[in-house]
Amino acid sequence: MNPEPGAFRDPRLARKLVAEIDELAEGRQATFMEVCGTHTVAIARSGLKSMLPASVRLVSGPGCPVCVTPQGEIERSISAARLPGVILATFGDMIRVPGSAGSLEAARSEGRDVRVLFSPRDALNLAEENPGRQVVFVGVGFETTIPGFCAALREARERGIGNLSVLNSFRLVPPALRVVLEHGPGVDGFILPGHVSAILGTAPYGFLAEAGRSAVVAGFEPVDVLLAIRMLLRQEAEDRRTVEVAYRRAVRPEGNPAARRLIEETLETADAGWRGLGVLPASGLRFRKGFADFDAGRRFDLETPEAPEPAGCRCAEVLLGKLGPRDCGLFGGRCTPEDPVGPCMVSSEGSCAAEYRYGQTED
Repeated sequence: MNPEPGAFRDPRLARKLVAEIDELAEGRQATFMEVCGTHTVAIARSGLKSMLPASVRLVSGPGCPVCVTPQGEIERSISAARLPGVILATFGDMIRVPGSAGSLEAARSEGRDVRVLFSPRDALNLAEENPGRQVVFVGVGFETTIPGFCAALREARERGIGNLSVLNSFRLVPPALRVVLEHGPGVDGFILPGHVSAILGTAPYGFLAEAGRSAVVAGFEPVDVLLAIRMLLRQEAEDRRTVEVAYRRAVRPEGNPAARRLIEETLETADAGWRGLGVLPASGLRFRKGFADFDAGRRFDLETPEAPEPAGCRCAEVLLGKLGPRDCGLFGGRCTPEDPVGPCMVSSEGSCAAEYRYGQTED
């Protein structure tokens, strides 16, 4: 069954898929990880866990870019906001992530010029409008948002806009999934991120099938997720492991070669630190030689300090799927969206924030 466009919130179709999931799940236990934070929110908001048989368990993975940004890079961005004459630009999810000396929001309350933008293009416009000031954009994101940064920086170079730079915290999804395979909670299959896969295609996930795991690229509506779960269970029932696409209206197996070329021409792979996962080989990106002048860390000599996790925060284990949000002793008490301790409670894609807002539990 392949739903037609417009059917992805149809309750009748959802019930049909749930019935098929019940049938396929009979007599088997399965744990699936939704990698993307947007999936985590969609599952919680729609109450999908309560619709699944008890033998099918969903756990969240390291798919929230703000959440996986290590604490040292949070501290670095706050330091950048306090540089004289700098306009610090950021996506909204970063503004309230706490550091040891406050947050970007706190820096703004001190009188620092911290602005929330919606796209790298907005940062380019901001730099053009303020030629006498330096604009530093906190570059947090996965493969979905990275091409936008690359396009903006290429245009800045072509137009000679020299007062724009990026504080690079880019991360790549496939290397993190390799760590989940080795150190995660024992996952049978993966619900893969739709937006990231629209850029990557399916080939970079081939190692999951080689490791004996089922994998399906999913969209973000309730029927999208249910369809992906049904496809995962069918792979399990038929004892085959492959990477399938349930999000055909947006994802092609070959992905977006033009976007990947844009990334490859601007950036190159580098080792990078992840909250909860440590330093992973070739899991991040750094500027190529021709774009090194846009590296804010280099331009302002900003070091990334060694910074411990906030006391009592279990975000690192939540990101690996080893713990659920309610397993953290700070959840809902010391740590709330209004007064967060860790990034999983701050970000709109964070699993702790989704659990707090929508109250879904596996029970």
